[in-house]
Formats: sequence, structure tokens, C-alpha cells
Amino acid sequence: MVQKAKILLVDDRPENLLALEAILSALDQTLVRASSGEEALKALLTDDFAVILLDVQMPGMDGFETAAHIKRRERTRDIPIIFLTAINHGPHHTFRGYAAGAVDYISKPFDPWVLRAKVSVFVDLYMKNCQLKEQAALLRLQLEGGGKENGDGKESAGLLAELSARLAAVEEQAEALSKQLDDESADAAAVATAAHLERKLTGLRRALDALEPGTGSGAPLPSQG
Repeated sequence: MVQKAKILLVDDRPENLLALEAILSALDQTLVRASSGEEALKALLTDDFAVILLDVQMPGMDGFETAAHIKRRERTRDIPIIFLTAINHGPHHTFRGYAAGAVDYISKPFDPWVLRAKVSVFVDLYMKNCQLKEQAALLRLQLEGGGKENGDGKESAGLLAELSARLAAVEEQAEALSKQLDDESADAAAVATAAHLERKLTGLRRALDALEPGTGSGAPLPSQG
């Protein structure tokens, strides 16, 4: 069973959280509520999230301050943040949102379909990245146990074939996602994230190919940062 991605919804107004849940329920992912910046930071201590939808106007710690804390933490700094605001203060306010680390800045009322589509892109990227990390972990085990397979190498060959097939499936999905982003003129942040994912896939494929018989097994494993 494929594990669902978690999406963090941060807003001090319960009716806004309910509306976001209604819009995003069609994605069939795990939606986590936070009614304040402090509550959001607490949730981020223990769980991994594909994307954060963050209200700007909140009492106490507002969205900008919450985002600053998120970006300062190594564990959470790469999580995409979409700012939601009920007030349009002009270009300066929007620039402040991007400066705080947001990948998008959306004014309410927003188009539910557009918001769902934007969130869906980051969920897809997150899921592909999780698959990539899984393949890298399996490959690392293969590299570390290279001298432990049985004499005829059948066990090693079987694992390599399985890894190659799994990686091919992720490569195909990532390629399709990149084409979709190109076709839809998606956000620059989403395109950049997809390109980064493809670079890591290329590195992993090279390392896996280096394990094939006759090619040696000294290829370095690609970084997963």
C-alpha cells in the first residue's frame, strides 16, 4: 500500500480550515490542521509534509514569522510553502511572502481548482522523491553487501533487476510529471524541484548501472539532499 502524503493546513479560523479540507479532500492525502504558527511548528517536529498551506494573517505568530522558523530548521527548510491571504497589500506584501521562502502567494478568495492543482503538483513531487530515497536505500544495501552474495551471483542479479525495474517506473513517472509541468506553464519552484528530482534519478541510475556485471561496483551513491 502506497503511503499517503501529509499536507499541513495552517489557519487560525476553523471555517477556513474546513474550506481547505473540502477543496483538498479529492487528492486523497492526509490533511493535518494547525490553528496557529506555534501549533504548526510543533507538528513539523515529528511529521514529514509534502506541502504547507499557511495563512498570513494570524494573531501572535503570523505567517511570515512562522515561515521564517520553518526555513531555519534543517529538517523542514525544503518543504514548499503556499501563502494564503485575505488581503492584497500590493507588490511589496507579495514580495515579502516570497522573501520568507514561499513557493506561491495566493489571495483569497481563490479558485478551488487552481489551489488543488498547485497542491497536487507538490504532492506528486514529494511522492516521487520518497520513491527515489527508497531506491537509493536499497542500492546502498546492495553496495555495502556486494561481497556477501552466493557464489553464482543469482541473488545479487535478482536484486539488481528488481532495483532497475523499480527505478525505471519512477523515471517514467518523473518524466511524465516534467512534461505536465512544461505543458501547464507551472510555477518556477515546481519546475526547479522536478529538475532536481530528475538529476538525482540520473545519478542513481548511473550508480545502479555501475553494479552490472563487468562494470565494477565502485560508483559513488548520489546525494539525497
